[in-house]
Amino acid sequence: MAPTPNPVPSKPCVRWRAFGVAALALAGSLPAGAADVPGAKPASAQTVAKNAAVLTQLPFTDRADYEAVQRGLVAPFSGKVSGADGHAVWDTADYAFLQADKSPDTVNPSLWRVAQLNAVPGLFKVTDRLYQVRGIDISNMTIVEGDSGLIVIDAMTVTETARAALELYYRHRPRKPVVAVVYTHTHADHFGGVRGLVDEADVKAGKVAIVAPAGFMQEAISENVFAGNAMNRRVKYQIGGAMPRGGQGQVDAGMGKGGPVDGSITLIAPTQLISQRYETHRIDGIDIEFQLTPGTEAPAEMHLYLPQLRAFCPAENATQMMHNILTPRGAPVRDAKAWSQYLDEALARYGDKTDVMFSPHNWPTWGGERVRTMLADQRDMYAFLNDRTLHLLNKGLTPYEIAEAMPRLPGNLEAKWYTRGYYGSLSHNSRAVYQRYIGAYDGNPANLNPWPPVETAKRHVQALGGGANVLKLVRAAIDQGDYRWAAQLGNHLVFAEPENQAAREAQAEALEQLGYQSENALWRNMYLSGAFELRNGVPAYKPSTVSPDMVRALTPAMFFDFMAVRLDVDKAQGRDMTLNWVFTDLNKPFALTLRNGVLTNREDARHPKADLTVSMSKATLDRISLRQLDFQKAVQQGDIQLDGDGRKLGELLGMLATFTPSFNIVTP
Repeated sequence: MAPTPNPVPSKPCVRWRAFGVAALALAGSLPAGAADVPGAKPASAQTVAKNAAVLTQLPFTDRADYEAVQRGLVAPFSGKVSGADGHAVWDTADYAFLQADKSPDTVNPSLWRVAQLNAVPGLFKVTDRLYQVRGIDISNMTIVEGDSGLIVIDAMTVTETARAALELYYRHRPRKPVVAVVYTHTHADHFGGVRGLVDEADVKAGKVAIVAPAGFMQEAISENVFAGNAMNRRVKYQIGGAMPRGGQGQVDAGMGKGGPVDGSITLIAPTQLISQRYETHRIDGIDIEFQLTPGTEAPAEMHLYLPQLRAFCPAENATQMMHNILTPRGAPVRDAKAWSQYLDEALARYGDKTDVMFSPHNWPTWGGERVRTMLADQRDMYAFLNDRTLHLLNKGLTPYEIAEAMPRLPGNLEAKWYTRGYYGSLSHNSRAVYQRYIGAYDGNPANLNPWPPVETAKRHVQALGGGANVLKLVRAAIDQGDYRWAAQLGNHLVFAEPENQAAREAQAEALEQLGYQSENALWRNMYLSGAFELRNGVPAYKPSTVSPDMVRALTPAMFFDFMAVRLDVDKAQGRDMTLNWVFTDLNKPFALTLRNGVLTNREDARHPKADLTVSMSKATLDRISLRQLDFQKAVQQGDIQLDGDGRKLGELLGMLATFTPSFNIVTP
């Protein structure tokens, strides 16, 4: 048996409670430290055996990554990053349990290994003139030393961690000003901390450049706005947001420990967009060739090559793990084929000219041959996901059949640590590819119009002889270690009899053991979050709040589109109306129509005979959206002018729902 993976010595670890995705900052309470999870059970004999077997299946004697995470360490980081009110935005103490010399029975040893590797916070020299701060945010900050200032590649998630990262750098390197910030892609953990690094006045004055891929603002704002509340809720499962940190709870997120707690997500609009497939720009004496890679890990994303440093950044398209083609939190399905092709282009264009590859997550890869091999392996992995899924799809297999028929990667890929499914998974990714090409429907007409979950569950339970008998079947499956079947049966019983505490506990036990066995950090978090809520109920999460920068970045059209999403069709039935809405500072009118319970808007248009015309500045709308200004007060003080039947606007606003992220998932 191979030795159990050891921790990185004397390096404190980091925590997350909430992860800001696109326009959402997620807040939620989290028990501190590595406390036991309320009601959690130990690993079963079957789980102990399955996790022990992992030690014989993977090359744990390979310690190269343990050396890589320490390489170039300039200064470790320990302690807290505090917010303005003193609360800990980031605390390195909560993952101290990962310093144990043996993975517990309740954690897959492979996941334990990457959890340790992701828990080495500090300032690191990657190569001459290139440094990284890692381990104090879900993402890394990369700092390139130009001739007179600093070029920052990705600004972390919140201002507090970004500022702390820059100050850590300044304590050990010359205090040069930031002259440019590069956003590699449109996810908030790569731009949200920008105001912790630069002042917008300096950006507007031309002292600081903000560089991003074409389409950045539209994609950065829109991806999570319209489905934001549901995505918020699912993120809490994906990251284990309510789980204590420890061997029975959350240990990692695959790409890092997690995101900051209740920090300030900000955004400064780019001053320069990369729009050509390849563009080279000199920034403060440093040449950077940008390679656009749209539709890959993010809708707008780009690679960077720094020829003077012989350094390549593949953004999030090549990290120390398998990524998601469709993240469990939800997003547009990504293009695995294009993803593979862009990596191949990078390999051909930069492979022979690169000595180090660094990314905004995990740790760098050094050595030309190793970089080329990793790029080729990751290219092959995403190509396999696409091509094998289509191969099986064209043989008539359905999504879950395809997932079951793709249990491992081909060739040598299965034995490579950087293709392990710590964040994405073969199962979920194959289903995502299926969905991208022909949708979620599997072609079986029996699945065209199934009963919804509760009605399906009641019929299953009745057909199986009633709740007491189904509970016996669930318990028998648990005793046999068939947790997948136990979870499927248990789900029907819980949805048919949601107040049945014995059913909820049995279902929690099944999900819990699946979580303990999972190599994938997100799957573990989702299984354990389900078990946690079955036992303890849904935490009372606060409604999502959008940062001021995000609100100001919403275009008027996006604002009205989201109003249409919020419209309660039952309240809107039979209440047709037309409104003209004019933004006085933009000189831009919109014609809004409420008809058939549907709200539509037409840009640069007016109704000839509107029921009401609303005139205001975009800044006033932003203040109202941020709850800095009461709507009625704005009307009274003249910030909003109403021409026509003012009651119509009150009626329309009264039809809009307010979403909360505490809806049920594992119970009806």
